[in-house]
Amino acid sequence: MTIHKEGYTTIALTVLFIMLLNAFVDYKFADLAWLRWAVYILSLALFVIVLQFFRNPKRTFTNGENLVICPADGKVVVIEETEEGEYFKDKRLQVSIFMSPVNVHINRNPISGVVKFFKYHPGKYLAAWNPKSSTENERTTTVVEHKNGTPILYRQIAGALARRIVWYIKEGDQVVQTEQFGFIKFGSRVDIFLPVGTKVNLQLDQVVKGGITVLAELS
Repeated sequence: MTIHKEGYTTIALTVLFIMLLNAFVDYKFADLAWLRWAVYILSLALFVIVLQFFRNPKRTFTNGENLVICPADGKVVVIEETEEGEYFKDKRLQVSIFMSPVNVHINRNPISGVVKFFKYHPGKYLAAWNPKSSTENERTTTVVEHKNGTPILYRQIAGALARRIVWYIKEGDQVVQTEQFGFIKFGSRVDIFLPVGTKVNLQLDQVVKGGITVLAELS
């Protein structure tokens, strides 16, 4: 396992904060051993928590020309037909994956193809399970066209904890299935919009792995 590049600055700032905090406690409360040890333990816990946010575990990825692979780790919270109003402006099959703070936060391309559309939206930080988060939160929208002509839309959505969405793609790029397309710091949600009638291989509340779990099959 390695640490993702998005974590370097955050981890460095966390270490600096811990060092300053512990130095202050050692100086100010030298005679209170119980307090100093409590701060040491909490500092270690904080460091471990931040470190695991940015872990990048080694994986054997799933690939398939007609497969749609889960773009993120997490739990399936939505499988339903809905109106997609930004790009398609018609009925689509939405699958949403909720990323908790303990999940790996790397986002991976569910299919290979050409990026036909990309847009970043600044916004609010509502809880990821709030229905309005899909249209009001900070988010990105990406549409990739499969070589068979099928367009798939996927959307990174920030949540109550997430305060920064990172992306590595732009319109016109040729993307490869399971390669990284972005990162959501401290988790949140990823939505995927498929053609109505697409065979989905997931169930509600199923735990999935980004780049590994098969989400759907294209006809």
